[in-house]
Amino acid sequence: MAVERFEHHRDLLTGVAYRILGTVTDAEDVVQEAWLRWSGVDAAAVENDRAYLIRVVTRLSIDRLRRIGARRETYVGEWLPEPVATAPGVAERVELTTSVELALLVVLETLSPLERAVFVLREAFGLPYAEIGEAIGRSEATARQLGRRAKRHVEEGRPRFDVDRARRREITERFIGAAAGGDLDGLISMLAADVTLVADGGGKVKAPLRTLTGAGKVTRFLAAITTEAGIRRFLESAGAEAAGGLTVETAEVNGAPAVVAAAGGRPVAVFSLVVRDGLIETIYLLANPEKLTRL
Repeated sequence: MAVERFEHHRDLLTGVAYRILGTVTDAEDVVQEAWLRWSGVDAAAVENDRAYLIRVVTRLSIDRLRRIGARRETYVGEWLPEPVATAPGVAERVELTTSVELALLVVLETLSPLERAVFVLREAFGLPYAEIGEAIGRSEATARQLGRRAKRHVEEGRPRFDVDRARRREITERFIGAAAGGDLDGLISMLAADVTLVADGGGKVKAPLRTLTGAGKVTRFLAAITTEAGIRRFLESAGAEAAGGLTVETAEVNGAPAVVAAAGGRPVAVFSLVVRDGLIETIYLLANPEKLTRL
């Protein structure tokens, strides 16, 4: 019975932990630790399973986020959240919605652990502040204050992207065609003048260590990695071979269309595009092999 009661909430708990931590691996570790704690309590004495388990997972996630903060500060290059596929079946497993868009998760990285937890519980799951306060071990008034501050920071830093999914998918597919075909003029016409490219290679693959800004720089980088020689160098740095065939296609990643490149059936890069007013404003390139295993 205790197992069934926990499993009933596993997807919810994974969703909470993933949004707070930004990686599925850490989220699953936290949920497993929550299970160990749950198995050690008198479940019959727990009046509200959902509230109790959210409280446990939230506090474990906050503690873990504090511990891994120093590790991310020494990360080689830019750090981006771990992408997750949102195909049918996977989406339900982590209760994915627009609240896991990569662009939003990137902004959440600028919040303190407590602010991030409050924002996730309030904005993604709609919990009342009284319950949030209990989850983070603070008063309701403090939870409200943290929530207001977090929401203000997110609104200031979050890019305003187009919400028309059909339009975003169309632009993503055009991006694939222009990049794969070496159509530099076509690429430039799709990019905002101040477009940025943020790459996460984790020091394991050839990727820019700093953000590229401007249509010229971004186009030159994309042109360099889409030549035959550029693709070969990239695959070699990623420990992959093109022998199995390189494929590039549009897929649902973190609730939005994205470009997924795979070699021999193994994902080697994900391009997530932030589109505003019909132009690509930001490109997130995820190429760290350790972050692509869930795809």
